Amino acid sequence: MSTDEYDLIVIGAGPVGENVADRAVQGGLTAVIVESELVGGECSYWACMPSKALLRSAQALRAAQHVQGVIGGELDPTAVLARRDSFTSDWSDAGQVDWLESAGIDLVRGHGRLTGEREVTVEGADGTERVLTARHAVAISTGTDAAIPRIPGLAESNPWTSREATSAQEIPASLAIIGGGVVGVEMATAYAGLGAEVTLIARGELLSGMEPFAGERVAASLRDLGVDVRTNTGTDRVTRDADAVTITLSGGEQITAAEVLAATGRIPRSGDIGLDAVGLEPGEYITTDDTLRVQGSDWLYAVGDVNGRVLMTHQGKYQARAAGDAIAARANGDGIDDAAWGRHVATADEAAVPQVVFAEPEVASVGLTAKAAADAGYTTRVIDQDLGAVAGASLREDGYSGQARMVVDTERDVILGATFVGPDVAELLQAATVAIVGEVPIARLWHAVPAYPAVSEIWLRMLEAYGRDSA
Repeated sequence: MSTDEYDLIVIGAGPVGENVADRAVQGGLTAVIVESELVGGECSYWACMPSKALLRSAQALRAAQHVQGVIGGELDPTAVLARRDSFTSDWSDAGQVDWLESAGIDLVRGHGRLTGEREVTVEGADGTERVLTARHAVAISTGTDAAIPRIPGLAESNPWTSREATSAQEIPASLAIIGGGVVGVEMATAYAGLGAEVTLIARGELLSGMEPFAGERVAASLRDLGVDVRTNTGTDRVTRDADAVTITLSGGEQITAAEVLAATGRIPRSGDIGLDAVGLEPGEYITTDDTLRVQGSDWLYAVGDVNGRVLMTHQGKYQARAAGDAIAARANGDGIDDAAWGRHVATADEAAVPQVVFAEPEVASVGLTAKAAADAGYTTRVIDQDLGAVAGASLREDGYSGQARMVVDTERDVILGATFVGPDVAELLQAATVAIVGEVPIARLWHAVPAYPAVSEIWLRMLEAYGRDSA
């Protein structure tokens, strides 16, 4: 028998909403999730999983071809797309629904809107409505949508967004990508590897929020893959006819392509969830405290991308664990551990966010860039090292090329940020994240001995460059 009253109502069944509900249920509460699309959300069906599946086949082939003795090899785009489909379960959420049931979380299908304090009204596909009430909390975990920039003609040209790019059933002969961020460079890498003629157009440099050398190396590698990379280039107009899309650049040059992908950022999915009913602004990011509770409320939470803190799935899940535990603690009358790095706060959002760009080459970063650290007033020393000079890297690929950077707070001798660029550097990132979160002194890091010959030996090289006398 269904119920309409729960301890917690979660709007949005992506990985963030799932984790909020799961942590609350583990804390002894009852929970229901409201979802209008697929349980599992953007990451499972149109972002993290399908995009990385599209990228992996070409990356594996290129890695093999960079080792002497490997001959030949080619990609089958149809098989690559089929493998991608397997990671989305062919866009079926049956497995995710089974998980909700096993976790003791109820599911209500439909579009949920706040209609009062601790109240959510769900409109089903048939137009019927069901009113849910929460004894303790409502958590909004609706995520974000792709932003379509206000370039004349672009919206009318039926552009791809990240959803179409990651779910396409055919590889277009040519693809123009507007935007030089993570989605832009990853999809340029994927579609170039699958045989499309790709043009990448960016208003500034690529990956502009990261260390400058990251974007420079990715741009060079994309050009080696045959991508026409246009940085510091504006787009004035887009038009589509029966055969192609035409992009007019700021200098007047025109580029034609079979499809155009708008990859220029995200906007909060908060425009039609009833925020006005609780005094908040629809369509805006929802401001929270570090326990993810909406400022000025004692019952409403916003978790994941919709709060605008950090737009990454893993960081949203981290927030979800803190929020779910906080909701349960408050409901149970327990204390809240809201000091920095406490159980119920998302402290890492501020200075220890890890990110991997699965481009060619990979970019892995965590913490502050050199510029961000200086702007924040830290006294720093920046250590740059050649990743290709490490024995483990040269064994992995012939002609391995990469770079590592460590940003050190010289007053405390702790690492503030680290960036690695090169093949397969994603696996270097967790060590840097632990060092930053734990504020491990440089003097102690000398005793964390990297195995030889592994790429992680780069840590020893960076420490040697920093010097024992400096630590």
